[in-house]
Amino acid sequence: MDQMIGSVVILGGGTAGWLSACRVAAARPDLDVTLIEAPDIPTIGVGEGTWPTMRATLAAIGIDEAEFLTACDGSFKQGSRFDGWVDGGADDSYLHPFTPPPAMPAGDLIAAWRDAGDGADFAHAMTPQAAVCARNLAPRQRTMPAYQGALNYAYHLDAGKFAALLRRHAVQRLGVRHIADQVIEVCAGEAGDVAALVTRDLGAVAGDFFIDCSGHAAMLIGGHCGVGWIDRSDVLINDRALAAQVPTAPVAPIASQTVATAHRAGWVWDIALPSRRGIGCVYASRFMGDDAAEAELRAYIARNVPGAPEVPVRRLAFPTGHRARFWRGNCVAIGLSAGFIEPLEASAIVMIELSLDALIDNFPARRAVLPVLAERFDALFRYRWDRIVEFLKLHYLLSRRDEPYWRTQRDPAHVPERLAGLLALWRDQAPSRWDFPQIDEIFSAESHQYILYGMGYPVPGRLVASDRARAAIAENMRRARALAAALPANRDYLDALLADRGAANVQMEGF
Repeated sequence: MDQMIGSVVILGGGTAGWLSACRVAAARPDLDVTLIEAPDIPTIGVGEGTWPTMRATLAAIGIDEAEFLTACDGSFKQGSRFDGWVDGGADDSYLHPFTPPPAMPAGDLIAAWRDAGDGADFAHAMTPQAAVCARNLAPRQRTMPAYQGALNYAYHLDAGKFAALLRRHAVQRLGVRHIADQVIEVCAGEAGDVAALVTRDLGAVAGDFFIDCSGHAAMLIGGHCGVGWIDRSDVLINDRALAAQVPTAPVAPIASQTVATAHRAGWVWDIALPSRRGIGCVYASRFMGDDAAEAELRAYIARNVPGAPEVPVRRLAFPTGHRARFWRGNCVAIGLSAGFIEPLEASAIVMIELSLDALIDNFPARRAVLPVLAERFDALFRYRWDRIVEFLKLHYLLSRRDEPYWRTQRDPAHVPERLAGLLALWRDQAPSRWDFPQIDEIFSAESHQYILYGMGYPVPGRLVASDRARAAIAENMRRARALAAALPANRDYLDALLADRGAANVQMEGF
């Protein structure tokens, strides 16, 4: 039956569900969009890092940048810093910034950096963003248009507040129907697809197309459609996390990047927001017990947030992997229902965004085209999950730490074959677009360069520096000094923004 698609039903709230609702409703106001979420099921709520794609996402759904930052206790993210990943020494630190190196042949730039001999690390040579991050500066000035900056940037945010903002926006401004009820049954159509979701109080909610944002439960893609799970823990061995929210002083500096600090059996994340820091410990349970991980986390907090009160710690166990397929019939999985990989490099929210981009740009008008679109979507996202797994593994594979955990991470038995081949190739040439041919690669060749050379991978001796490359590095250093003098501190920027928003609200109330 060649039925037209006029209604979309989303199962699950949180970031995935409400971002899906906003994107679909904003892009397709002709569709009826309904979101069903159980009022008594908490969301995971620890995904606090985004990618620069979030700026375009927020603009597309009509949320002002200042509104977003103040409503979500948001701050700017300009990359990720990795401390202790190479050898655990006192000077062991490198940055993966969001601004790419100058647009010229990578081999020229890398050779020019190698030959300079001035002690600058790779990120500082390739972009002024490294110097800006080191000084806790914002990537933009207040006078710049929304979502534009002097440097590429994303955000840190409070995940619970972000979901609440998206919910208000979806319901009040975009006309999304919100049902707070528990789904107790999935009704199948004639072809075995999803016809309706039966809720405990409201009854059946029918739809033409369904988005599964039910988290790890995967009620539709896994439970109803029967799509299997592909375990990737053979490559990425972490399976536990502890999460804490640590209040900070109102005058405390706000870091410009996520900080990931290695420990003997995993790593600690540290994300600075205006009112607190989100700090968590990721670890492999086969190498570290829960109590030892909590001691590691609390020791980190004591070292890095002096005077912080003792805060509760949330324990999480997670599977590592993804669905064998992501779109089956008239159902697509987005968010945790599609897959989960440890939060290194903040891939979770950007995968939601990329999934929605692919869905909305190719949204089916008729049921007859669903198989074609599903096959295309599945191929693209299997490719993307493979690339994420490889990129995260690269961080571990280049480490020289000698604890049992880190030796296991480097074991050839745990290394994807494609990644092993690329590492051999990169001894002769720099990562390039030929290694990552998709138009929208989640991690580009430039990202791989920042990890490789940040961690001390040897620069191919055959590469020859050009005068143009040497001039580009010198220009980066000059621009770094100029930006350091012109850009405000993150704390100053965000405090002034909050004060202005508060004053504007007071004026509106008085009016």
